[in-house]
Amino acid sequence: MAAAKSATATPKKPAAPAPAPQPEAANQGGAKLQELKVTGHLMQLPPGLFCFVNELNPGAAIHNGMPGVRVSPPPSGAQNVEISSFRGDGWLNAEGDAALVRVKNQPGQVLVTIYQYANLPDAAPKLQVRQLLGEAQIAANQPAPAAEAAPAPASTAMNPAEEMDFMAHIQSRGDVGAGFGDWLGEAGSKNWVEGFSIKAPAGVAPADFTYQAVLGRGWLSPWVEAGQYCGSRGMALPLLGLRVRLSGEAAEQYDISYSAKFIGGASAGPVGNDETCEAERLAPLEAFQITLTPRGKKPAKARK
Repeated sequence: MAAAKSATATPKKPAAPAPAPQPEAANQGGAKLQELKVTGHLMQLPPGLFCFVNELNPGAAIHNGMPGVRVSPPPSGAQNVEISSFRGDGWLNAEGDAALVRVKNQPGQVLVTIYQYANLPDAAPKLQVRQLLGEAQIAANQPAPAAEAAPAPASTAMNPAEEMDFMAHIQSRGDVGAGFGDWLGEAGSKNWVEGFSIKAPAGVAPADFTYQAVLGRGWLSPWVEAGQYCGSRGMALPLLGLRVRLSGEAAEQYDISYSAKFIGGASAGPVGNDETCEAERLAPLEAFQITLTPRGKKPAKARK
């Protein structure tokens, strides 16, 4: 009788795990989720005034505003850090977009967050950071005590009922305005200009009358159109000059010149269309004058 063969049971393979469920939002109403790569960096800065400028990677393409950058205070411990971006939404997602950062009294941290598509790893923006002023320079230019203040200048506080050709936010004074040919601000006051806007004359398109603020040597804010504000308010961040450009019909109808005075006694100008008006040794802007002359007419004598 043949011997019975022994049999060995073959163990069953465990069942494969069920695939993870996809987010419901991906299939509701045709919505699609796009994965983003987000990286954050804490940057420590010494006391002073800094400019953050987005310089796009030359090989990067913009897709729905990406890659984008935000500069913000960290969740806690940033009481001595103030940030003002030149875009109202706070994004730095186009070439030349900039933000001013002031760190007061002691070193502080800012949070730099970069957003980009996960499938475009080489599109990360290039963020340039440059110190404009040290805290000692800022403190040295603080306004004099009220008891020592000079008499009020010719420019006046903004009044909605009055037609002002251009306005500025001046440290310790607020928003003030003036007409073309007048000086705005007060030389010798040590109150610097934090931002400004210019109104296009009747018949001129805002896009044909644009301007920039000087932030540092060779560093300017993005161009803004007539009627838009350029700079910051109430953050003690000084501008270091300005640049105004007429183009299109504005350049055909008008000639423009502008001059500036700076804390410390320096002055610049008058300069012409699309020229930068700044002190040889960069100093906070204290007062400026813009003269707009219709083509074919001699410019009026400058009003002091």
